[in-house]
Amino acid sequence: MKKIIFSAALFITILIGCKTKSNSNDSKNLNLTFESKSNSTVTGTATFTEKKGKVTFVAKLSGLKPGVHAIHIHEKSDCTAADGSSAGGHWNPTFKKHGKWGVGEYHKGDIGNFTADEKGNGTITLTTDEWSIGGEDETKNILGKGLIVHQGTDDFTSQPAGNAGARVACSAIIK
Repeated sequence: MKKIIFSAALFITILIGCKTKSNSNDSKNLNLTFESKSNSTVTGTATFTEKKGKVTFVAKLSGLKPGVHAIHIHEKSDCTAADGSSAGGHWNPTFKKHGKWGVGEYHKGDIGNFTADEKGNGTITLTTDEWSIGGEDETKNILGKGLIVHQGTDDFTSQPAGNAGARVACSAIIK
């Protein structure tokens, strides 16, 4: 009987040890494609990579008008409306005022602005521990949300969404 208990305990120890080791090296990845909205020609991709408790987001877009554009995470992973309105408002699980990421109050979806060059291409990168890919904390979990690119610039002050203009591209944040 002692031998069986010892074997079971050893098995559980080995299993836990393997699981812990595997989790420290695991990363989660999402690769998304944007759909054009509001009669735009904007296309592109986005990736979310979670590793060691941090999520790195990279979006690469083309077909934009040269200049500054806003990008936000919205409440719903629904891009069916022609104008992107089906994605709802900004994702704001902590009920904060709209603002600039990392400064005072801001929504978890307030990613910010990026610049499109003279050819209409733009890239933005953000790394944060305020998001997760499928985590249990719903104030961090980005799955089931939408990613919206706006025609204009987020002014970081207008409530509730920064007055960034039409939604020119949308992607559902889903596996």
